[in-house]
Amino acid sequence: MKHRVWKAVLLGGMMSVSVSITAIAEPFVIGHEDTIEKILIGQKGRKVTIRLGSGEDLTGTVRDVTGSLVQLSELSGKEFYDAVIVTRNIAAVIIRAR
Repeated sequence: MKHRVWKAVLLGGMMSVSVSITAIAEPFVIGHEDTIEKILIGQKGRKVTIRLGSGEDLTGTVRDVTGSLVQLSELSGKEFYDAVIVTRNIAAVIIRAR
C-alpha cells in the first residue's frame, strides 16, 4: 500500500514539473528593424505592460495595433475596460520573457 502512495506522489510531482517547463515563456529578442508598433503586433493576443511617457503603467492583452494606436483589452484592475494608446506616447513595452 505504501508503494502505491509513493508512486502516486512521484508521478504527480513529475507531471507538475513537465507542466511548469512548458509554461516557461520564450526568450524575447528584438531585431535591427523593430519598432514599438512591430513589437506590439508580435505580442497580439498576449499580456503586456505598457509604460507611458508620464510614468503610468497599463497592463492588458494586446487586441489590435494600427500605425499610431494600440488597443489593450482586459486591463489589470479594470477587467471590463479597454484602453487605446497613442504609440508615440509609449516609453516602454514590458513583456514576460521567462
